Amino acid sequence: MQKFNNIYVTQPSLPPLKDFIPYLEKIWNNKWLTNNGEFHKQFEKELAEYLGVKYVSLFCNGMIALQIGLQALKVTGEVITTPYTFAATTHSIYWNRCTPVFCDINENDFNINVELIESLITPNTTAIMPVHVYGNPCDNEKLQQICDTYGLKLIYDAAHAFGVQKNGSSILNWGDLSMLSFHATKCFNTFEGGALITDDIKLKNRIDFLKNFGFANETTIVAPGTNGKMNEFQAAFGVFQLKYIDAEIAKAKKLADDYREHLRAVNGITVFYDIPGIRHNYSYFPILIKDDYPLSRDELYNKFRKNNIFVRRYFYPLTSSFPSYRHLSTAEKGKLPDAEKLSGQILCLPIYPDLSLIEVDRVIQIISDNKCK
Repeated sequence: MQKFNNIYVTQPSLPPLKDFIPYLEKIWNNKWLTNNGEFHKQFEKELAEYLGVKYVSLFCNGMIALQIGLQALKVTGEVITTPYTFAATTHSIYWNRCTPVFCDINENDFNINVELIESLITPNTTAIMPVHVYGNPCDNEKLQQICDTYGLKLIYDAAHAFGVQKNGSSILNWGDLSMLSFHATKCFNTFEGGALITDDIKLKNRIDFLKNFGFANETTIVAPGTNGKMNEFQAAFGVFQLKYIDAEIAKAKKLADDYREHLRAVNGITVFYDIPGIRHNYSYFPILIKDDYPLSRDELYNKFRKNNIFVRRYFYPLTSSFPSYRHLSTAEKGKLPDAEKLSGQILCLPIYPDLSLIEVDRVIQIISDNKCK
């Protein structure tokens, strides 16, 4: 019996170690490990240029960035968001002593359904936090119109949206703030890490104070901040990674194209295609397992695991089903029908630049062979 190596849903992209050594040597020589060092400044500058945004504020991780973003915008009360997301989105609202209000999603792109938002707005609503799920851009025009009409803040969880553009412009420029994650599972990583994007220099300055204990200078503390800074090792690796990211995204696109070519004709499997006008980053390859597929979603999931292929039911369960949020009226079963349905059908297949086409074929064969074994 042939033995295969494990295939994981993702794997971090790590450029040649020998080429990173000079960056480490520079840190050793500088002896400046954190607090806005040389690489931190360089990374903020080069990242803003690469992304096509005005200001970047770097963080130790994405969730802290979201928490600080809400603080910087002085968000209180209720925040309308999606249940179809990673825990950090909803938890950041909770940690700011705000109440998440869950809105259902669209079937075509997994994003928040903008047509349902206004019915959820109350006198206590102060912000909307949508998510660009799998890097698919939300309907920003409608979201911004709603926020302008009701005087709400708009902060995007763009953890999946590194480098994503619409009609040649970065979607990170939308809203009051956008958050990026540089976690090891993302297409662009700094081991851990994150960032907030804004075009408002006063807001950037406030964010920078809040992520550094509230210090404006050695003797002036302007707010009760926290410690959310990115260290020099992460920043140096970010500078290093920028040299390789375009080539890595191109590799992932080839894998996505191969999946689509072979899976589009499989009955009961829904695959998703590039959205016209959008530059995608191919960090995720979601499929839906429909009723006319011979196996249930979980049966196929278990079949993958028996064959040492670790796909992911991403996002399942919904954050609205977490014990901390089940008491909320918008989290009640049946209130989020499309999110509940898609969460029960979703599988994210392995995709990352170093995944081989032979390994992709193994994944495809598991799906094409409709038997549970």
